[in-house]
Amino acid sequence: MAPATVRGLPLPAPLISLIDRGLWQHPGDAVLSKVIPWFRDPLTFVRDPEQMAFASRSMDIVADDPHAGYFRQARGSRGTAPLELPWLDVDRAVLIAITRNPGDDGALALDYRTDPADPRVLGSDYWTDPEWCRWRVVAPTFSGFVASCAAAMKSEAGTTTRPTPARPSSRG
Repeated sequence: MAPATVRGLPLPAPLISLIDRGLWQHPGDAVLSKVIPWFRDPLTFVRDPEQMAFASRSMDIVADDPHAGYFRQARGSRGTAPLELPWLDVDRAVLIAITRNPGDDGALALDYRTDPADPRVLGSDYWTDPEWCRWRVVAPTFSGFVASCAAAMKSEAGTTTRPTPARPSSRG
């Protein structure tokens, strides 16, 4: 069984189950483009809790740099008011996917500000406003994200099957 926490945050039970069964895998670029149409860079899913902890350390580097406001990552524990979107509170986040190409800096994160048992999924948006990164909701819950991916996979599978032969026309 996979460790239940990363960065002191409990991983959602569905994610632990997917990891333990070897099913936490990238569903394909076409599927993700249906689920997150605004996210332009290809992603890689972070495969296990140890790698999630490693990938998430990058948030600490950015949040601790006073000149890195472009990324809109900060520590809510250091503020006087709660951090809200479009900011990511790195104290309450775990990266679950990162961009495939080094230097692209994009990611998907579990955001525990909403629900510690089934956190929402956020994505970094560098395209809407190139002046700033903006963290956007990909799915209101992790379980919703998984369901959206499953539905998109089913839809994608339906478009790649062999076409049904045309019926003869009743017109002469």
